[in-house]
Amino acid sequence: MNQEPITAAADAPRGRFLSMKDVVADTGLSKPTINRLHRAGDFPPKRKLSGNRIGWFESDYLAWKHTRPRAIDDG
Repeated sequence: MNQEPITAAADAPRGRFLSMKDVVADTGLSKPTINRLHRAGDFPPKRKLSGNRIGWFESDYLAWKHTRPRAIDDG
């Protein structure tokens, strides 16, 4: 049987798999806010890792995070 090795595509998600808890801690946003942004299409898609494990690939999340506005200088 000739099986090709499993390799990631160039545009495949990379990094850790982030849980809701990880994303809440990093963004400071609440779970309802993250879910609302997700439903509106303003947050990366959730991914199903297993039957009970849903979250985000780190690369998807970081790409979204880098689109957020920078801090305002009230200076």
